[in-house]
Amino acid sequence: MAKFSIVFLIATSLFVLSCNKRSGNPRVLVFSKTAGYQHGSIPKGIQAIQKLGSENKFDVDTTTNANLFNEDTLSKYAAVIFLNTTDTTDVLLNQYQEAAFERYIQAGGGFVGVHAATDAEYHWGWYGRLVGGYFSSHPEQQEAVLNIVDNTHPSTKHLPKQWKRKDEWYNFKNLNKDVKVLLTIDEQSYKGGTNGTNHPMAWYHDFDGGRAFYTGLGHTDESYNEPNFLKHILGGIQYAIGENKKLDYDKAHTEKVPEENRFVKTVLTQGNFFEPTEMAILPDLSVLVAQRRGELMFYNNKTKSFKQVGFLNVYH
Repeated sequence: MAKFSIVFLIATSLFVLSCNKRSGNPRVLVFSKTAGYQHGSIPKGIQAIQKLGSENKFDVDTTTNANLFNEDTLSKYAAVIFLNTTDTTDVLLNQYQEAAFERYIQAGGGFVGVHAATDAEYHWGWYGRLVGGYFSSHPEQQEAVLNIVDNTHPSTKHLPKQWKRKDEWYNFKNLNKDVKVLLTIDEQSYKGGTNGTNHPMAWYHDFDGGRAFYTGLGHTDESYNEPNFLKHILGGIQYAIGENKKLDYDKAHTEKVPEENRFVKTVLTQGNFFEPTEMAILPDLSVLVAQRRGELMFYNNKTKSFKQVGFLNVYH
């Protein structure tokens, strides 16, 4: 009877796991929108990832359209790849799309960032923690030596202990200390490094319910013909895909952003402000506003009047 119970439990567990797995090949989305510097290697990168997909049994869709960042579309993908995305002049995703992507990761989705994926979304702290840090600067392209810190990961197990290659080597800021570093770069082997003796160049981590992999490599066209680099990003993609499970949005905790048509705009007062900087809504729905020059303005919700009620000496 005990043996039967054990067999039954194992069979039940296997059935549940199989039901939770997607049918067919895993599908990934390559996102390469730029609102800043546009890397000339993006087409080469797309072609290389498509080829990796056909050779390793995962399907690849590509887009620069941020409107695809919605729950219905993202739920189709085991992983999303940010390929040399930049937004130094604008943002990649609006507030609705950001919330949808957070919920996607929280539901169990995967993320891969390649090179300039750290040169994007500087205003979005959640993304900075997901990708693992932000771009700070870089010297001219040159050869450097990479040290393999972890050779057990699918993205590094094929690499030599020291890997010498040419690329554009990023310096980083706001590095997430919780990531697991895969590669570091030897700043003594090239000119222009600013992160010191522990200068990470590739890493991965479980984050907020999902999986994230980032590599700082991949600026040059030549990278996408280089076997070691291609195996490196392949391993990162495979890690992000994981077991190709269906997403579980019951685990998502970021709230969806309400559509604008759910709100009614009511004008309380006009023409009475000079560079307002702070606002507080009081319990009775009156409003207190501080202005740059120091005025404290008060909107009385009962009388519908608006006047100055104080002044802060903000100048020396």
